[in-house]
Amino acid sequence: MPSPSPTFLDDVEACVDAILSRVGSRIVLGTPLGLGKPNHLLNAVYRRAKADPSLRLTLMTGLSLARPKTHSELEKRFLGPIVERVFGDGPDLDYVGDYTTDRLPENIEVLEFFLTAGQLLGRKGAQQHYISSNYTLVGRDMMIQGVNVFAQSITKRQVAGETRFSLSSNTDSLDLFPLLRADERKGRKVAVVGQVNERLPFMYGDAMVPPETFDLIVDNRRYDHTLLGPPGPPVELADHAIGLNATALIKDGGTLQIGIGSLGDAIAYGCCLRHRGPASFQAALDAIGVADASAGLIAEIGGTAPFEAGLYGNTEMFCDGYRHLYEAGVLKREVFDDPTIQELLNEGTITPEITPAMLDLLVDRGAVGERLGAEDVAYLQKLGVFKKSLRFESDRIVTADGIEIGADLGDAGSAAAIRAHCLAERLEGGTILHAGFFLGPQAMYAMLRDLDESESRRFCMTHIRYVNQLYGHQRLATLQRRDARFMNTTMIATLMGAVCSDGLDGGQVVSGVGGQYNFVAMAHALEGARSILLLHSTRTSHDAITSNIVWNYGYITIPRHLRDIVITEYGIADLRGRQDQEVIAALLNISDSRFQEALRMQAVSAGKLPDSYRIPDRFRRNSPARIEANLAPFRSQGLFAPYPFGSDLTAEEQVLGKVLTGIKARLGRRLGMVDLVKDAVAAPLAVPKAAVPYLVRLGLDRPSQIRETMLRRIIVSELKAGGYL
Repeated sequence: MPSPSPTFLDDVEACVDAILSRVGSRIVLGTPLGLGKPNHLLNAVYRRAKADPSLRLTLMTGLSLARPKTHSELEKRFLGPIVERVFGDGPDLDYVGDYTTDRLPENIEVLEFFLTAGQLLGRKGAQQHYISSNYTLVGRDMMIQGVNVFAQSITKRQVAGETRFSLSSNTDSLDLFPLLRADERKGRKVAVVGQVNERLPFMYGDAMVPPETFDLIVDNRRYDHTLLGPPGPPVELADHAIGLNATALIKDGGTLQIGIGSLGDAIAYGCCLRHRGPASFQAALDAIGVADASAGLIAEIGGTAPFEAGLYGNTEMFCDGYRHLYEAGVLKREVFDDPTIQELLNEGTITPEITPAMLDLLVDRGAVGERLGAEDVAYLQKLGVFKKSLRFESDRIVTADGIEIGADLGDAGSAAAIRAHCLAERLEGGTILHAGFFLGPQAMYAMLRDLDESESRRFCMTHIRYVNQLYGHQRLATLQRRDARFMNTTMIATLMGAVCSDGLDGGQVVSGVGGQYNFVAMAHALEGARSILLLHSTRTSHDAITSNIVWNYGYITIPRHLRDIVITEYGIADLRGRQDQEVIAALLNISDSRFQEALRMQAVSAGKLPDSYRIPDRFRRNSPARIEANLAPFRSQGLFAPYPFGSDLTAEEQVLGKVLTGIKARLGRRLGMVDLVKDAVAAPLAVPKAAVPYLVRLGLDRPSQIRETMLRRIIVSELKAGGYL
């Protein structure tokens, strides 16, 4: 049985001893993805098992983030200062180095349900031990794998005079706790462990838990550390075009789910532009042609006007885009944890402001009785309809100044007195975002830490099973998730409408399913909801450009029968309820024109398009050059910047990132090194003044060796070639 109160420890080694004492020498340790990992404790457990072969350790987690490995002197010079800013004094995870190089000891295994995107391709251990699981079901799958210890990073605060703990960034663990305790009641030995890091934002609501949630708590300020805050990637013009297309399909007063990365940022930026500069937003839509090609769909399910009612966020991951939507006044539609109230709000019958009529409506809907009892009064106080200072005594309501009122709304005098003395001003408990975990830059964490309690409570970190599905709370979720737009990124789309988002057709795993399948399925279950999958039309690898829209693919994440809306930089394909030939035609229209004809011929050869079908002329000009030409003029007006919300990278680092990416691509070509050196040698010896800040950043402004001189010349040459000098 769980302890009535946890054992507090100030040392992770002592905590390892306590874990072994509770569960024995076989440890199956579950821990959250991302920020939720208690790195110091995990390292102590790993080191103990590595040093003692008699212990058997299985670690089950996801997204084991680590400092990137540099493969060249230029990478080291460039990434070193950035990595120090991103990771700060956060400890590396000791197991990651052995895990990612297939050097784990025989008594240790690592199982992941979500891999760091693209980083573990070809790594046998990671690929063989990967568990393909919807994020909604990770708690269940941890139990199947035999997890007997769960450890997570937490934070603490005094709330109403009591020490309370917060799961902060990772409330996904709420789904696992009851499963572990149920096993414990059956006699199984388990341990739930928290390691306090006071730099984590303290989140309220479901994230706030009592001390007895844990068996063991490690609390020592020497274990506080910097939160991992990866800087956002640049948002290219093609990303912005996708963001514009997606934003036009969002209905004011609706629900939004987006993810991390350049496309999530592009959508957030598109929403902010639509809200603050609707004329510019409309002009950009006109420029890229979507306002014309998809005018009917935009009018039916989306819009281009500012977000007067605002949006509510329901998302697995609380990414930085939501911070910008909040600060722009877009993320502001409140939902409430009561079906009757939410239904009345959706109807427009009430607003969050309390009125006498609201009380009558709650009686009419059966939420409270006409003759109020103690439970009715408590219910109305919880909602914020009644003042918190009221007391219920012997069928009467007593106000803070001692006025006694009959609790019978059927009595005209009592009803008038209740309306005059008992009503509060505004509903309480409004939530503008539900999420299961968060990850973002340092500015996002600072914002969450700085919010006062009342504002912080509007961001509800909660169960993954709540945000990712409808089961168990269908009526409330259906009411809250009005006009939902679930937007997810994918890698490959087939002309039949299936998509691949997490793996390759040879079986290698790129990342993980996460919650994508759940959100797609939920979009089909909710009236007025749409699944929107975002796709770059092409990809480039070793100078070879290929289409991300293909005829067929050997692995899929979302099957064709769940096809809905697919967006590329070239437009919107509405696939829901369409015939196969209509689906194929719509996806051809948003494909890169360099590949359209070959794709059309494949569909014709397979008998899925008529021999006579031709792609309309207006869709045969899909090229990066057209996107550049259409949106570049807006950049001259300060719109659609590569870092629209700013960046943790300096101006020099933003440029050098592109330059080094270009150098790496050149080195991947045949004779790439020869050509690179040849160009550098051919460049003038004099260093342009404009190049100095870049060279200073890389420590190459005063070379002391021939090698450093050559690196400097390479950088100057590539800066010139890129048009930065």
